[in-house]
Amino acid sequence: MAAQLRQLRQQIKTVKSTAKITRAQEMIATSRIVKAQQAVAASKPYADQITQALTALVSHHVGIDHPLLHEQPADNRSAVLIVTSDRGFCGAYNANVIREAESLIRSLREAGREPVPYVVGNKGITWYRFRDREVAETWHGFSDRPAFADAEGIGRRLAADFLKTDAEGGVGEIHVVYTEFVSMLTQNVQVKRLMPLEITDSESGSGVPPAYEFEPSAQDALDLLLPNYVESRIFHMLLQSAASFQASVRRAMKSATDNANELLGVYTRQMNQARQAAITQEISEIVGGADALAESGGE
Repeated sequence: MAAQLRQLRQQIKTVKSTAKITRAQEMIATSRIVKAQQAVAASKPYADQITQALTALVSHHVGIDHPLLHEQPADNRSAVLIVTSDRGFCGAYNANVIREAESLIRSLREAGREPVPYVVGNKGITWYRFRDREVAETWHGFSDRPAFADAEGIGRRLAADFLKTDAEGGVGEIHVVYTEFVSMLTQNVQVKRLMPLEITDSESGSGVPPAYEFEPSAQDALDLLLPNYVESRIFHMLLQSAASFQASVRRAMKSATDNANELLGVYTRQMNQARQAAITQEISEIVGGADALAESGGE
């Protein structure tokens, strides 16, 4: 009985320590998610404006051209940019992204294309390396707080590979698998084709795009805008993934804290029952000893 009490006390101590850690992680994620949401909101106006300008440029200047706007049927390789996190404690966040990425890779193979993974985040990198899967490029160290320079580096590498031929190791199209932040409770994995560009009107825009005047020429403006457009889209996706990651951490740590508190209650009840049983046994032994003495004295 004493050994059982010691074991239960040790289990209670361990669970309390775990609950403190998960509670601290939950509070940290709660504070960080506010900044992540602000970063997503701050990037949206720029993304809308550059999309509107690029749409107007392509719409009003039919004669201009750029390689990033066209399909490349000669290239049989398809790049898949997979955005995961650098850290864990986020529930099924990374598993959902990898599952969608693998589904996309299977679909590309069934269509006769060769998928080429590009991975962001240590969790995705570890997953592919553990399975000896070859990846074209990896990036890590900024998944929870991405900067535009990070998106710029990714965008330049993808654009450069898109412009290469198949013999040079290039790709004919680029897809991105990331997590879109909808709310604190909802984050959806999205699969978007990044190149060839699919230019759409921004949500705030309506009607015919405005007729801009470009200097020195529309072609020069297109050459400058297209890389910036690609990088801004990647940056917005990284920010969406960062906000989704913090929300997933908060939800997972809150669930872990609740489970620890529930387990703490179970262990506490078991310890109280064990203590009551020990006290009852001691009382029974005392009463039994007193009865034995009384009987011996009576003789």
